[in-house]
Amino acid sequence: MAIMITDECINCGACEPECPNTAIYEGGAQWRWADGTSLKEVEIDGGSTVSGVAPQTPISDEYYYIVSDKCTECVGFHEEPQCAAVCPVDCCVDDPDYREAQQDLLKKKQWLHQEA
Repeated sequence: MAIMITDECINCGACEPECPNTAIYEGGAQWRWADGTSLKEVEIDGGSTVSGVAPQTPISDEYYYIVSDKCTECVGFHEEPQCAAVCPVDCCVDDPDYREAQQDLLKKKQWLHQEA
């Protein structure tokens, strides 16, 4: 499963630099697949392809957010999600809408960080 940031977020930014996939963004900031990954382009729903550097619509305008498709819960990097470990208000929690097995999270990590 991915991690999500709840609306209790105080916008301190402690989580953002801890993410090994650059899946955490400040509220209102556009995100990119290529940020912190090796992705050059990504096939999205419907079979269309998007450039890895194309800006994507922010998920939240109010507080920090996590791009679930880039979140691996730090599997393959750390023993626990680093955003949750550093969050001073415990608002980095499991996202019930994105449940993934450990092996799937590891596959996602390998996909995000492919060798050229």
